[in-house]
Amino acid sequence: MRVVVMGAGSMGCLVGGYLARAGHELFLVDPVEERAAAVRDRGIMVEGVEGDFDVSASAGVSYEGEPPELVVVCVKSYHTARAASDIAALLGEDTEVLTLQNGVGNLELLAHTLPRDRLLAGVTSLGANLLAPGRVHHAGEGETFIGDAYGDRQDRAAEVAAILSAARLPAVATGEIQNHIWKKLAVNVGINALTALLRVRNGRLLANEGVLAVMEAAVGECLAVAERSGVGLDAEATMTLVRDVARRTASNRSSMLMDSLAGRRTEIEAINGAVVRRGLELGMAVPVNETLTHLVQALESLHQVQER
Repeated sequence: MRVVVMGAGSMGCLVGGYLARAGHELFLVDPVEERAAAVRDRGIMVEGVEGDFDVSASAGVSYEGEPPELVVVCVKSYHTARAASDIAALLGEDTEVLTLQNGVGNLELLAHTLPRDRLLAGVTSLGANLLAPGRVHHAGEGETFIGDAYGDRQDRAAEVAAILSAARLPAVATGEIQNHIWKKLAVNVGINALTALLRVRNGRLLANEGVLAVMEAAVGECLAVAERSGVGLDAEATMTLVRDVARRTASNRSSMLMDSLAGRRTEIEAINGAVVRRGLELGMAVPVNETLTHLVQALESLHQVQER
């Protein structure tokens, strides 16, 4: 299968690496030429859970080949609009587009430009850290859920899930993809901003009662907004999930912490900021998420931020 992965960051290289190893024809698109060049010149090097392996791959800042059968969107949320424009230019009659991004709102941004009947939403708990351009550490196993948020094409969602599973990235099709999107958002809301602000690994959040109280309040606001948005999640079970993820990934640095430490722009607007925006639309107060969003944005403003 001809696959184009948008974004040569940690998730793009991880998913792309496994798909290329499984025999798929891979092209990575990344707006940063040095990252694209690294993949083009040296391929993708994956280490971690499945052992170490490397694969060759084509890469560039744009794609001009034959229309792909699958496009996997792994760019940062603030690059989604640009990615949608790039994807529109390469769509073929049978091209499916799968987003595996963090936060809420990416699917809607893609739908502004791309046909809704081509879009599949995905949520993954795979752990990945980019060690260098084209070199990724597969830090943790996790399941990926795929669904059609705009229609009822579960057959196509199942086909794409089977492709990922065959490449040793376990995935399943689901008819409740919005539940999974908001559940993943709740995990990110509870962990990412706090680790970035406190400069700690995920597990340290569980060691302080005050931090736990802030985490629970932020997640509680997220769940209240989700419910008003038509997505009802069990509050106790979701909070338990957030703690379990922090515990299972205790030694990990969150993507927001990594971005902040490197002076890169974070995805705060698509995570805690998404709760704030949706809360405003619904007339709901979400003061904890608003404060966390402002603090991370302030941290960014104190450093020279790069969009990568």
